[in-house]
This record gives sequence, structure tokens and C-alpha cells, in this order.
Amino acid sequence: MVMSGSGERILFVHARPGDESALTGGTIARLRADGSRVVVLYAVALTETDAATSAALVELGARSWHCLPPEPGLTQALHSAIDELGATAVVVGAVEDAVREVATTAAHEAGLPVFLARTVRQAPGQRLIAIDVGDHLDQKLRSLAHFPARWSLTEHTRTLADGSTDVITDTETFLRTDAPRPALPPPAPRPARLTIANRSLAGLGGLLLGILFGVLGTIAHQATLNLFGATLPIGLAIAFVGIGALLLGLRLVVGDRFVVGLAAAGLLLTIFVLSLRGSGGSVLVPAGLPGTLWTVVPALIAAFVLAWPKLPPRRR
Repeated sequence: MVMSGSGERILFVHARPGDESALTGGTIARLRADGSRVVVLYAVALTETDAATSAALVELGARSWHCLPPEPGLTQALHSAIDELGATAVVVGAVEDAVREVATTAAHEAGLPVFLARTVRQAPGQRLIAIDVGDHLDQKLRSLAHFPARWSLTEHTRTLADGSTDVITDTETFLRTDAPRPALPPPAPRPARLTIANRSLAGLGGLLLGILFGVLGTIAHQATLNLFGATLPIGLAIAFVGIGALLLGLRLVVGDRFVVGLAAAGLLLTIFVLSLRGSGGSVLVPAGLPGTLWTVVPALIAAFVLAWPKLPPRRR
């Protein structure tokens, strides 16, 4: 109920005819002037005539009204009225507590806000929404005049049957209650941080694995496979896949760059040492394209895995 003329569809729930004029008459008239749809529901059997009720609503620009059944049919009737109107909000006047609770629950189950008609005295300390109805005050007064058995009007003063009086002002106030939001799932527990001893052991394990993969890759990287006359560097491909799986697996499972860094250091240091010419003049990494790739690509893979940002845990 934002009074924007954006095709709002508002369901009003009041105790009996006349209450809609006294509590929300200016708001109904303003909504109708903005092109919004309005339906009024009454929670008790009518003591006023249908003609008086219809005439009062016509003064406000509204025509659609219905009587609600008592429980157990009240809840279903409210749900049906919300669905049929395609309501965007529900306004509840001064009804019995049970009716107000059922109307509020039905609206919140449909995901709709509820506006409770309240005065400042009825809701001390609470933040109320004030609707300016000054342009429609005359319509409200004409609507109130259709219920002479309930009150009499003297200019802007309303005198009730029990002798109490109130002033009809150009403002109507409401207390808004929104549907409760679903509770957010608890955050995923953070993985326990490694102790210094465990981190040292994991780092040592990563270093040894890096050395092992460096040795195996250096031995296998020159292996080739002849297929249909083409020579495929099968050894080099397997070596790259192996070191990529090692470093990426450590990063995902352990989640500690220190461990992954030691594994990468062991790998690269081993490749460097084994690529040097031996005392007898033999080499494990001969010059050529495969040897060059084996000395360069592992460093790029290690740098990529170490530089990749840590992903946040997924919410379920």
C-alpha cells in the first residue's frame, strides 16, 4: 500500500459497515482515485441495510464488499478472497483479536504485508505509517453520514451513540507488519586450522610428493606413442596431468598454500637437478621441445595453482 497508482489491489477487513468509513475511508477513496482495486470484507453479520452499506462505499469509490463466515470457514474465506483479488496488501480495522490474527496469518502466508488501523494512542512508541487523505475528506464525511444509527456528524466532529466524540482529521495511520522472513541456514563450519606440528608434517609430505612426481615425470616425459604414423608425446602429457592433479588436489584438500608451495618447490627443484648433465655426461632431460616444455610448464602450473584465490564455502 504505497499510494503510487501502480495498480494495487487491497483487501480491507472490518468488523461491520461504517468501520471502513471511519477508520480507512480516506485511504479507500485515495486508492480508488489512483486506480487501485479495493474489496471490503465484514467480519460480523450486518445490522445495517445492504443499501446503506453499498451507498457508503460508493461515496468512497468502492463497490465490492462481502461478509465473512464464522470459523471454521473464516480462514478459507480469507485465503480465497486474497487469491481472487490477487491482493498486494491486507488492511485490518478494529476487529476481534481472533479475526485479526486469522487475517494477519492468511496475509503473511501469502507473502503480503498487513496494515493495522491504529492511532497514536493505540500504538505508543511504535512507528506508524500516515496516509494523507485531505483531498478525500469530503468523501469520507459523506460516507459516514450513511450510518446515522451509529453516530451523528457536526462538521468534522463525530458523536457516537454512547456520547463519546472524535475529530475526523485528514490523516489515517497504520501499523505495518510484514511476513516473517525464513531463517537463514547456519554458516558452514570452517575447516579446523592445522596446528604447527600438523602443518609441518603436511609440508614435509607435500615436499616428498613433489620430489617423487619430479623424478617420475622426468623419467617418463620423453616417452612417445606412434599412432597412425603420428608420434604422440604420451609421457609428457601424463607427466603434466600427474603434477597438475597433485598440486590441485593438495590445494583443494589441504587448503594451505604452504603445503602446496613445498610440493611445488620439491617438484621444480627435482626437475632442475635432474636436468643437469651428470658426471658421466648423461642427461635425463635432453635438449629439444619435450625437454624445454618439461622445464617450463610445471612452473606455470605451480604458479597458477598457488595464485588461484580461495573459494568461499558453498551454502546449502
